[in-house]
Amino acid sequence: MADRDKQVGAAAIPLPHQAAPPAALRDKRVAAGIAALVFVAVLIGGAFLGLVIESAGDFSGALAAFDSYLFRVVRFTLWQALLSTFLSVLPALFVARALSRHPGFFGRSFILQLFAVPLALPAIVAALGVLALYGRAGYFAEMLTKIGGQDWPGIYGLSGILVAHVFFNLPLCVRLFLEALQTVPADQWRLASQLGMSARPAFRFIEWPALRQALPGVAGLVFMLCITSFTIVLILGGGPRATTLEVAIYQALRFDFDPARAVALTLLQILLTFAVVALLSRLGANTTAEASLSVAPRRYLSIGNGEVALNVLLILLALLFVAGPMVATIAAGLQSELARLAGERAVHLATTTSAALAFLSALLATALSLSLTMARRGLATQRGRNGGRSLLEYATDTGAGFVLVVPPIVIGAGWFLLLRHIGSAFAIAPVMVVAVNAIMAMPFALRAVRPAYDAASERHERLCAQLGITGWARLKLIDWPVLRRPLATAFAFAMALSLGDLGVIALFGSDSLQTLPYLLLARMGSYRTADAAGLALFLGLVCFALILLADRLGKERSS
Repeated sequence: MADRDKQVGAAAIPLPHQAAPPAALRDKRVAAGIAALVFVAVLIGGAFLGLVIESAGDFSGALAAFDSYLFRVVRFTLWQALLSTFLSVLPALFVARALSRHPGFFGRSFILQLFAVPLALPAIVAALGVLALYGRAGYFAEMLTKIGGQDWPGIYGLSGILVAHVFFNLPLCVRLFLEALQTVPADQWRLASQLGMSARPAFRFIEWPALRQALPGVAGLVFMLCITSFTIVLILGGGPRATTLEVAIYQALRFDFDPARAVALTLLQILLTFAVVALLSRLGANTTAEASLSVAPRRYLSIGNGEVALNVLLILLALLFVAGPMVATIAAGLQSELARLAGERAVHLATTTSAALAFLSALLATALSLSLTMARRGLATQRGRNGGRSLLEYATDTGAGFVLVVPPIVIGAGWFLLLRHIGSAFAIAPVMVVAVNAIMAMPFALRAVRPAYDAASERHERLCAQLGITGWARLKLIDWPVLRRPLATAFAFAMALSLGDLGVIALFGSDSLQTLPYLLLARMGSYRTADAAGLALFLGLVCFALILLADRLGKERSS
């Protein structure tokens, strides 16, 4: 039995008497991966084609767009990203250390689960939560008015952007730093205890090296997220002085209809994101924003009362900061006329449209991710252990990374410009929303599908080759029982991301095509804040339920 298992597990080792396939295309898995790459290439290439055609038709206008306003927008984009990164990463270092120092206190697991909630919340819902707390009519407005001695002006502008970015990124940084601290071997803690090491030298010689190794990647990831932030800046920016490149692209197309300026802004956005992603790849950052927290190792150091009090204060402050907008969103939503909203035809249509588009986006994202995963594995099996990776194999391995270099709003802007030359951009809006949201969710879906498929391939590859099981028969009989839960996890996560997205629909949305985020934005624009709060509560609960489902499926798969 052991010998047979060893033979079946050697999936990637070709038999000496087996002839290699004459062409990679004979493997249907590779063909599926090529089709997925063609889809991504057409979507991104079409966006670039739209930019090229627009700039060629008005080259002087595109050059004239490089004025003082444009460089002011670039400067603000970088400045808010730097400040957001600093305000997210620095406190997270100390909060993660405090949580690491106390691995067994009551409520620790709840805090870590709560810190995962911002990843599930749509950005527009979080922005409304921040406004419900710190806005001109927010819960803290009266207190802030008394402290400042004058009427509280609200939190629009740079301050609102920073608060919302820290709300999203502080919990992520804490989880990533805590994961880094949990990699410290227990033997080091035991030795530190035997040497009588106090808190300061323990931090210097044990904790800081682990944190320092993770710091560049975490900071780079947060910086990239803040540079490509769209919804938060759109809701909380507060005018031309607080506008980033992505919001400026949206304004140039939907409000000013200045395609030349949109092209210039888009090119600068691509250059910025390409530079940041290139830096992240060198630093080894976790670009999918996923932190798997294992069981914390036992700590041997005794902690003094002063440090305990400081750690408790840090954890409580972080907990209040993260929980505040969530509680405010729920409270404001419950105060709205939920029954009336539930009976509105516009809400019904937006809900149906959101569900349909998110379902199709999630289905497409899952199919693309599975195709790239299968093609990558098929190509790796064909070349064996000693062969070098081909360009096609490299493309199937990194194809989803193109989304990081070209943000969704840039793809939408390019196609918006292209479609206006060949027809109505709004006529094909549903297709664009589905396609762009699908590739936006691909990196997350890949993280759920790829490990499971690779593990299954290690066990079954050689057996399938010997029995001649390929194509649909292999997927149905061999791979599907193993991939069922990972695919469901990827589908649920991708659907949650698509439901809460405002980037592409903000460009292509209209009175005839409204999703829940788009309707929520419209209600905010018409100063119907109570309705917006009710819609935000509903949208947040649906997305949160999908993320919980994805997390549950992932845990059941790993258990």
